[in-house]
Amino acid sequence: MFSSMLAFELTETNRDWLIQRPAQIAIYIVMALVLRFILHRLIRRMTRPRGSSEKSTLSRSLRQRTPRGVKDAMVSARSAQRATTIGSVLESTVSIVILVWVVLQILGILGVNVAPFIASAGVIGVALGFGAQNLVRDFLSGIFMLLEDQYGVGDVVDVGEATGTVESVGLRVTTIRDINGTLWYCRNGEILRVGNMSQGYAVAVVDLPISHSANVHRACEVALSAVLAAAEDAAIADDILEPPEMLGVNSVTAASVTLRITARVKPGRQWAVQRALNRAALTAFENEGIEAPFLSVLSSTPPNL
Repeated sequence: MFSSMLAFELTETNRDWLIQRPAQIAIYIVMALVLRFILHRLIRRMTRPRGSSEKSTLSRSLRQRTPRGVKDAMVSARSAQRATTIGSVLESTVSIVILVWVVLQILGILGVNVAPFIASAGVIGVALGFGAQNLVRDFLSGIFMLLEDQYGVGDVVDVGEATGTVESVGLRVTTIRDINGTLWYCRNGEILRVGNMSQGYAVAVVDLPISHSANVHRACEVALSAVLAAAEDAAIADDILEPPEMLGVNSVTAASVTLRITARVKPGRQWAVQRALNRAALTAFENEGIEAPFLSVLSSTPPNL
Protein backbone atom coordinates (compact mmCIF):
# COMPACT_ATOMS: atom_id res chain seq x y z
CA MET A 1 0.00 0.00 0.00
CA PHE A 2 2.91 2.33 0.78
CA SER A 3 4.39 1.76 -2.67
CA SER A 4 1.07 2.53 -4.37
CA MET A 5 0.69 5.78 -2.40
CA LEU A 6 4.25 6.76 -3.31
CA ALA A 7 3.58 6.10 -7.00
CA PHE A 8 0.39 8.18 -6.77
CA GLU A 9 2.29 11.05 -5.15
CA LEU A 10 5.04 10.88 -7.71
CA THR A 11 2.49 10.89 -10.52
CA GLU A 12 0.67 13.88 -9.10
CA THR A 13 3.91 15.73 -8.46
CA ASN A 14 5.44 15.10 -11.89
CA ARG A 15 2.28 15.34 -13.96
CA ASP A 16 2.96 19.00 -14.51
CA TRP A 17 6.52 18.28 -15.71
CA LEU A 18 5.76 15.12 -17.69
CA ILE A 19 2.58 16.17 -19.48
CA GLN A 20 1.47 19.78 -19.10
CA ARG A 21 4.73 21.66 -19.53
CA PRO A 22 6.03 19.53 -22.42
CA ALA A 23 2.67 19.98 -24.11
CA GLN A 24 2.89 23.75 -23.68
CA ILE A 25 6.45 23.78 -25.02
CA ALA A 26 5.40 21.69 -28.03
CA ILE A 27 2.49 24.06 -28.72
CA TYR A 28 4.81 27.09 -28.69
CA ILE A 29 7.30 25.36 -30.97
CA VAL A 30 4.57 24.43 -33.44
CA MET A 31 3.18 27.96 -33.32
CA ALA A 32 6.66 29.38 -33.99
CA LEU A 33 7.24 27.06 -36.96
CA VAL A 34 3.84 27.86 -38.46
CA LEU A 35 4.31 31.60 -37.92
CA ARG A 36 7.79 31.48 -39.43
CA PHE A 37 6.51 29.53 -42.45
CA ILE A 38 3.65 31.98 -43.05
CA LEU A 39 5.82 35.09 -42.71
CA HIS A 40 8.61 33.68 -44.89
CA ARG A 41 6.09 32.69 -47.53
CA LEU A 42 4.61 36.19 -47.45
CA ILE A 43 8.05 37.78 -47.76
CA ARG A 44 8.99 35.52 -50.69
CA ARG A 45 5.70 36.32 -52.37
CA MET A 46 6.49 40.03 -52.12
CA THR A 47 10.17 39.87 -53.11
CA ARG A 48 10.41 37.04 -55.62
CA PRO A 49 8.59 36.53 -58.96
CA ARG A 50 6.20 33.61 -59.20
CA GLY A 51 6.90 32.99 -62.88
CA SER A 52 9.54 33.68 -65.50
CA SER A 53 7.56 36.56 -67.02
CA GLU A 54 6.23 37.99 -63.75
CA LYS A 55 7.84 40.41 -61.34
CA SER A 56 7.58 40.47 -57.58
CA THR A 57 5.48 43.11 -55.83
CA LEU A 58 8.49 44.76 -54.21
CA SER A 59 10.47 44.60 -57.45
CA ARG A 60 7.67 46.41 -59.31
CA SER A 61 7.48 49.13 -56.66
CA LEU A 62 11.26 49.58 -56.69
CA ARG A 63 11.31 49.68 -60.48
CA GLN A 64 8.78 52.51 -60.50
CA ARG A 65 11.23 54.70 -58.60
CA THR A 66 13.93 54.50 -61.27
CA PRO A 67 14.41 57.63 -63.42
CA ARG A 68 12.71 57.77 -66.76
CA GLY A 69 14.69 57.80 -69.97
CA VAL A 70 15.53 54.15 -70.58
CA LYS A 71 13.85 50.82 -70.04
CA ASP A 72 16.63 48.30 -69.98
CA ALA A 73 17.07 44.77 -68.66
CA MET A 74 19.71 46.19 -66.30
CA VAL A 75 17.02 48.16 -64.45
CA SER A 76 14.88 45.05 -63.96
CA ALA A 77 17.88 43.00 -62.86
CA ARG A 78 18.93 45.62 -60.31
CA SER A 79 15.37 45.89 -58.96
CA ALA A 80 15.12 42.11 -58.65
CA GLN A 81 18.49 41.95 -56.92
CA ARG A 82 17.47 44.64 -54.45
CA ALA A 83 14.17 42.92 -53.74
CA THR A 84 15.90 39.57 -53.17
CA THR A 85 18.45 41.10 -50.81
CA ILE A 86 15.78 42.94 -48.82
CA GLY A 87 13.75 39.72 -48.67
CA SER A 88 16.74 37.81 -47.25
CA VAL A 89 17.21 40.46 -44.58
CA LEU A 90 13.53 40.35 -43.64
CA GLU A 91 13.55 36.54 -43.45
CA SER A 92 16.60 36.56 -41.18
CA THR A 93 15.04 39.21 -38.96
CA VAL A 94 11.77 37.29 -38.66
CA SER A 95 13.61 34.06 -37.80
CA ILE A 96 15.68 35.75 -35.07
CA VAL A 97 12.67 37.48 -33.51
CA ILE A 98 10.61 34.27 -33.46
CA LEU A 99 13.51 32.28 -32.02
CA VAL A 100 14.04 34.76 -29.19
CA TRP A 101 10.30 34.78 -28.45
CA VAL A 102 10.13 30.96 -28.31
CA VAL A 103 13.19 30.68 -26.07
CA LEU A 104 11.76 33.23 -23.62
CA GLN A 105 8.41 31.43 -23.56
CA ILE A 106 10.05 28.05 -22.95
CA LEU A 107 12.16 29.47 -20.12
CA GLY A 108 9.02 30.95 -18.57
CA ILE A 109 7.25 27.57 -18.80
CA LEU A 110 10.21 25.86 -17.12
CA GLY A 111 9.93 28.29 -14.22
CA VAL A 112 13.01 30.32 -15.04
CA ASN A 113 12.76 34.02 -14.25
CA VAL A 114 13.34 35.70 -17.62
CA ALA A 115 13.53 39.23 -16.21
CA PRO A 116 17.30 38.97 -15.51
CA PHE A 117 17.83 37.63 -19.05
CA ILE A 118 15.94 40.57 -20.53
CA ALA A 119 17.92 43.02 -18.39
CA SER A 120 21.19 41.31 -19.32
CA ALA A 121 20.23 41.39 -22.97
CA GLY A 122 19.63 45.12 -22.67
CA VAL A 123 23.03 45.64 -21.06
CA ILE A 124 24.75 43.42 -23.65
CA GLY A 125 22.94 45.25 -26.44
CA VAL A 126 24.18 48.59 -25.13
CA ALA A 127 27.73 47.24 -24.82
CA LEU A 128 27.63 45.82 -28.33
CA GLY A 129 26.18 49.09 -29.58
CA PHE A 130 29.18 50.99 -28.22
CA GLY A 131 31.73 48.36 -29.21
CA ALA A 132 30.40 47.65 -32.69
CA GLN A 133 29.29 51.09 -33.82
CA ASN A 134 31.03 50.74 -37.18
CA LEU A 135 29.38 47.36 -37.81
CA VAL A 136 25.93 48.72 -36.99
CA ARG A 137 26.56 51.77 -39.15
CA ASP A 138 27.64 49.55 -42.06
CA PHE A 139 24.46 47.46 -41.81
CA LEU A 140 22.17 50.48 -41.55
CA SER A 141 23.91 52.18 -44.48
CA GLY A 142 23.56 48.99 -46.52
CA ILE A 143 19.84 48.75 -45.80
CA PHE A 144 19.18 52.38 -46.75
CA MET A 145 21.38 52.02 -49.82
CA LEU A 146 19.25 49.10 -51.03
CA LEU A 147 15.98 50.86 -50.26
CA GLU A 148 17.05 54.06 -52.03
CA ASP A 149 18.59 52.22 -55.01
CA GLN A 150 21.81 54.22 -54.88
CA TYR A 151 23.61 51.61 -57.00
CA GLY A 152 23.42 47.97 -57.97
CA VAL A 153 25.46 45.16 -59.45
CA GLY A 154 26.86 46.17 -62.84
CA ASP A 155 26.69 49.93 -62.20
CA VAL A 156 29.77 52.08 -62.76
CA VAL A 157 30.17 54.20 -59.64
CA ASP A 158 32.56 56.68 -58.06
CA VAL A 159 32.68 56.36 -54.27
CA GLY A 160 35.71 58.55 -53.71
CA GLU A 161 38.74 56.32 -53.34
CA ALA A 162 37.41 53.66 -55.72
CA THR A 163 35.88 54.08 -59.15
CA GLY A 164 34.73 51.10 -61.20
CA THR A 165 32.05 48.48 -61.76
CA VAL A 166 30.05 47.15 -58.82
CA GLU A 167 30.47 43.36 -58.59
CA SER A 168 28.55 42.62 -55.40
CA VAL A 169 26.34 44.51 -52.98
CA GLY A 170 26.03 43.36 -49.38
CA LEU A 171 24.64 44.79 -46.20
CA ARG A 172 28.13 45.45 -44.85
CA VAL A 173 30.54 45.57 -47.81
CA THR A 174 30.31 46.59 -51.47
CA THR A 175 32.95 45.28 -53.89
CA ILE A 176 34.04 47.43 -56.85
CA ARG A 177 36.33 46.39 -59.73
CA ASP A 178 38.27 49.33 -61.16
CA ILE A 179 39.63 49.72 -64.69
CA ASN A 180 42.97 48.16 -63.69
CA GLY A 181 41.27 45.01 -62.40
CA THR A 182 41.76 45.81 -58.73
CA LEU A 183 38.89 44.64 -56.52
CA TRP A 184 38.01 47.21 -53.85
CA TYR A 185 36.14 46.24 -50.68
CA CYS A 186 34.23 49.32 -49.50
CA ARG A 187 32.42 49.33 -46.16
CA ASN A 188 28.95 50.79 -46.61
CA GLY A 189 29.25 52.97 -43.52
CA GLU A 190 32.36 54.70 -44.91
CA ILE A 191 30.79 55.59 -48.27
CA LEU A 192 29.89 59.25 -47.83
CA ARG A 193 28.85 59.98 -51.41
CA VAL A 194 28.19 57.94 -54.54
CA GLY A 195 28.39 59.05 -58.13
CA ASN A 196 26.38 56.56 -60.21
CA MET A 197 27.25 56.72 -63.91
CA SER A 198 24.89 53.91 -64.95
CA GLN A 199 21.49 54.92 -63.61
CA GLY A 200 18.62 56.35 -65.62
CA TYR A 201 20.61 57.77 -68.53
CA ALA A 202 24.09 59.10 -69.26
CA VAL A 203 25.54 61.90 -71.36
CA ALA A 204 28.39 61.41 -73.82
CA VAL A 205 30.48 64.60 -73.81
CA VAL A 206 32.76 65.24 -76.80
CA ASP A 207 35.26 68.10 -76.52
CA LEU A 208 37.01 69.03 -79.79
CA PRO A 209 39.96 71.44 -79.60
CA ILE A 210 40.77 73.47 -82.74
CA SER A 211 43.31 76.16 -83.47
CA HIS A 212 42.58 79.89 -83.24
CA SER A 213 43.15 80.25 -86.96
CA ALA A 214 40.38 77.77 -87.83
CA ASN A 215 36.91 78.92 -88.91
CA VAL A 216 34.82 78.22 -85.80
CA HIS A 217 31.48 78.33 -87.61
CA ARG A 218 32.72 75.92 -90.27
CA ALA A 219 34.24 73.64 -87.63
CA CYS A 220 30.91 73.47 -85.78
CA GLU A 221 29.07 72.51 -88.96
CA VAL A 222 31.62 69.85 -89.90
CA ALA A 223 31.69 68.35 -86.40
CA LEU A 224 27.91 68.25 -86.03
CA SER A 225 27.44 66.69 -89.47
CA ALA A 226 30.07 64.05 -88.69
CA VAL A 227 28.65 63.04 -85.31
CA LEU A 228 25.08 62.93 -86.63
CA ALA A 229 26.22 60.53 -89.34
CA ALA A 230 28.18 58.47 -86.81
CA ALA A 231 25.13 58.29 -84.53
CA GLU A 232 23.32 56.30 -87.21
CA ASP A 233 25.99 53.60 -87.19
CA ALA A 234 24.56 50.25 -86.13
CA ALA A 235 27.31 49.84 -83.53
CA ILE A 236 26.04 52.72 -81.37
CA ALA A 237 22.64 53.64 -82.83
CA ASP A 238 20.73 51.62 -80.21
CA ASP A 239 22.70 53.28 -77.40
CA ILE A 240 21.80 56.86 -78.32
CA LEU A 241 18.54 58.13 -76.84
CA GLU A 242 18.61 61.64 -78.35
CA PRO A 243 20.48 63.03 -81.39
CA PRO A 244 23.83 64.69 -80.62
CA GLU A 245 23.62 68.42 -79.94
CA MET A 246 26.26 71.03 -80.72
CA LEU A 247 26.65 73.33 -77.71
CA GLY A 248 29.21 75.54 -79.43
CA VAL A 249 32.42 76.98 -78.04
CA ASN A 250 32.94 75.60 -74.56
CA SER A 251 36.26 77.23 -73.67
CA VAL A 252 38.97 79.45 -75.13
CA THR A 253 42.57 79.23 -74.00
CA ALA A 254 45.85 80.63 -75.27
CA ALA A 255 46.50 77.39 -77.14
CA SER A 256 43.10 76.34 -78.51
CA VAL A 257 39.36 76.82 -78.93
CA THR A 258 37.29 73.89 -77.64
CA LEU A 259 33.95 72.90 -79.13
CA ARG A 260 31.54 70.73 -77.14
CA ILE A 261 28.98 68.20 -78.39
CA THR A 262 26.70 66.19 -76.08
CA ALA A 263 24.39 63.23 -76.61
CA ARG A 264 22.03 61.51 -74.18
CA VAL A 265 22.72 57.77 -74.19
CA LYS A 266 21.86 54.61 -72.29
CA PRO A 267 23.50 54.22 -68.88
CA GLY A 268 26.98 52.79 -69.04
CA ARG A 269 27.34 53.39 -72.78
CA GLN A 270 28.58 56.99 -72.68
CA TRP A 271 32.23 56.04 -73.09
CA ALA A 272 31.71 53.85 -76.14
CA VAL A 273 29.55 56.51 -77.81
CA GLN A 274 32.04 59.22 -76.88
CA ARG A 275 34.92 57.32 -78.51
CA ALA A 276 32.93 56.75 -81.70
CA LEU A 277 31.85 60.40 -81.97
CA ASN A 278 35.38 61.62 -81.26
CA ARG A 279 36.76 59.43 -84.03
CA ALA A 280 34.15 60.63 -86.52
CA ALA A 281 34.68 64.33 -85.69
CA LEU A 282 38.47 64.16 -85.82
CA THR A 283 38.35 62.31 -89.14
CA ALA A 284 36.03 64.97 -90.55
CA PHE A 285 38.36 67.75 -89.32
CA GLU A 286 41.29 66.09 -91.04
CA ASN A 287 39.38 65.70 -94.31
CA GLU A 288 38.15 69.31 -94.24
CA GLY A 289 41.53 70.76 -93.32
CA ILE A 290 40.50 72.16 -89.94
CA GLU A 291 43.73 72.54 -88.02
CA ALA A 292 44.35 71.12 -84.58
CA PRO A 293 45.95 73.42 -81.97
CA PHE A 294 49.39 71.84 -82.04
CA LEU A 295 49.67 72.25 -85.84
CA SER A 296 49.12 76.00 -85.62
CA VAL A 297 51.61 76.28 -82.78
CA LEU A 298 54.24 74.39 -84.76
CA SER A 299 53.70 76.44 -87.89
CA SER A 300 54.08 79.73 -85.97
CA THR A 301 57.26 78.67 -84.12
CA PRO A 302 60.35 80.35 -85.62
CA PRO A 303 63.22 78.07 -86.61
CA ASN A 304 66.26 77.88 -84.41
CA LEU A 305 69.12 79.89 -85.82
